[in-house]
Amino acid sequence: MKIDTVETLAIPDLKVIRFGRYTDERGYFTESYRLGDLIHHPETSFLREVRFLQINESFSRAGVVRGLHFQWSPHMGKLVRVVRGRVVDLALDIRLGSPTLGGIVARDISEDPEADHGEWIWVPPGFAHGFFCTTDCVLEYLCDGEYSPGNQAGISPLAPDLDWSLCDSGLKRAFDEVAAGRVAAGEVAAGEVAAGEAIMSEKDRDALSLKGWLADKRSAHFQY
Repeated sequence: MKIDTVETLAIPDLKVIRFGRYTDERGYFTESYRLGDLIHHPETSFLREVRFLQINESFSRAGVVRGLHFQWSPHMGKLVRVVRGRVVDLALDIRLGSPTLGGIVARDISEDPEADHGEWIWVPPGFAHGFFCTTDCVLEYLCDGEYSPGNQAGISPLAPDLDWSLCDSGLKRAFDEVAAGRVAAGEVAAGEVAAGEAIMSEKDRDALSLKGWLADKRSAHFQY
């Protein structure tokens, strides 16, 4: 795995790992993940004690918003990359006592098959994770905790009390376009909502506000 750069985002615990590709006239080859390289690289010490136990993959249509999801008992950190399409990843700080509690960061991690690199974004425990798509897209998640039914919750990315001030203004506008349903979408699956608004599951659309989550005693599972 050829690690090119490790970038710290507006909330310092969020990281983007850029890895190189070997390209020629045929296309490219890359090692997208190698445990030893992440353990020994001087800028990826935040992953040194992390062991990934589960790999998830999701396909989403243009105009879809997913999240913002989180889990405890066990906590689940996620290393996320885009396999196909344009995706803007979202991470919301839900750690009690954090100076950026309620702050949300957006990062375009779209896949370009012509690029000489790919990217992972690291979303550690203590953050609610989601994303939105302006094209059909496929995501891969490496998770350091196994799925635990009954120990997850969500905060709606449409909640009015999220702090978007840490986001790039262009990505916030792109989110607003998707949230308003102004991105072309294909067939909507059962249990999802569209028609002039973002394509979301009812569960995500009806999820808690930040204030509602912080008033829940379960919020104590996440500390700064």
